[in-house]
Amino acid sequence: MIATNSMAQKKTTVNIKRVTSTQDLTQAFSVRMRVFVKEQKVPAEIELDRDDERAMHFLATLASGRAVGTARLVVKHGRAKIGRMAVLKSYRRMGIGKQLLKRAIAAAKRLRAQSIYLHAQVPVIGFYERLGFQSLGKTFDEAGIAHRKMILKETHRS
Repeated sequence: MIATNSMAQKKTTVNIKRVTSTQDLTQAFSVRMRVFVKEQKVPAEIELDRDDERAMHFLATLASGRAVGTARLVVKHGRAKIGRMAVLKSYRRMGIGKQLLKRAIAAAKRLRAQSIYLHAQVPVIGFYERLGFQSLGKTFDEAGIAHRKMILKETHRS
């Protein structure tokens, strides 16, 4: 897949894969620590949690093998939650997040999830809306950051 950053006009080949090795999982966790802990100041002790053990993780890598993005999918009681979506700052706005999200949605559908939802940081709600999610409920605090619950609209699930 090719991701393009229109501002810099650079093209980057990105591979989105399901994490299947300890090395891939370590890379995914490294991306999350850089984005959430270092950049967004989420406390390190809450970034990795028990859901990581049961989650399906995805990793976005460059042709060189460098990890630049990640996401996870946790399915409980027929409900799929997409979370921990993170793309390194210098690789944002290149379509990598969109590719990760689409891959996670496809996996949730394959697992026959009855609903697919996420907790979106308020500044990026528009990103998720463009991909078929709609906001539910009020804004809430998660790790010191304003979020809203969003659910994938049924029209996008067929």
